[in-house]
Amino acid sequence: MAELDPLDRVRAAVTDRAELPGMSLMEHLAELRKRIINSVLYLLAGFAVAYAFHERLYNIVQKPLDDLHIALNFTHPTDGLNLYLKTALLGGAILAAPFILYQLWLFISPGMYANERRYVFPFMGATVGLFLAGAWFGYHWVLPGALKVLILDFGKRFHPIITIDDYTQFFLAVILGLGITFELPILIFFLALFGIVDAKFLIRHIRYAILAIFLVAAIICPLPDPVSMCLFATPMLVLYMLGVGVAYLVHPSRRKSKGQTA
Repeated sequence: MAELDPLDRVRAAVTDRAELPGMSLMEHLAELRKRIINSVLYLLAGFAVAYAFHERLYNIVQKPLDDLHIALNFTHPTDGLNLYLKTALLGGAILAAPFILYQLWLFISPGMYANERRYVFPFMGATVGLFLAGAWFGYHWVLPGALKVLILDFGKRFHPIITIDDYTQFFLAVILGLGITFELPILIFFLALFGIVDAKFLIRHIRYAILAIFLVAAIICPLPDPVSMCLFATPMLVLYMLGVGVAYLVHPSRRKSKGQTA
């Protein structure tokens, strides 16, 4: 039997779930409103806890520059306060992430079969764990390397005046960017769970995935040599292959075949 293209896979997945108990548009909006409000409350609670430790969080943010003996500068009286608020917000978002993800799961779970809802705790644990792994990789490898190359190598003939606002944006771009990039297996998990992709599809198109991964690695890698770019691409290739394994385990066709042989 000929395999379906991605668009047909989406249509088949939607059709397959049309038999699930549905909600009206107003019920969906009411449920979405409830989950958003709960998520905001969790985020505010996480922010309050994180702000109580804002000095320690600032020390973590400042450490890559301290290692290079470079001080931060500010051009506006509120820059220092904004740095504390942004770091506390990021820390609060990480603290609240499991609770916010659970709200997301509660919103999408009515559109899932009962046997699919058992993935809630693996989903939450994997999502938070992968994000933290990406953030750790960015903080310990990408950020220090980027600062060293950009400031001490390319900028060695100039006097660096790094403002709080510029550094905060750069810091968040690296940490959040890599944290989100490491969520690739989670994206594949949902695509496979709803039958949009499967392991064969991912393997068949792996050359395009490798090209995209190396393009991303070339963008985020602070060093210009090919060896360093390969070092940055390797974790993403591993994550993609992990996603292939996840797609094989959770694809509907495999779950149905297991149910028939049980």
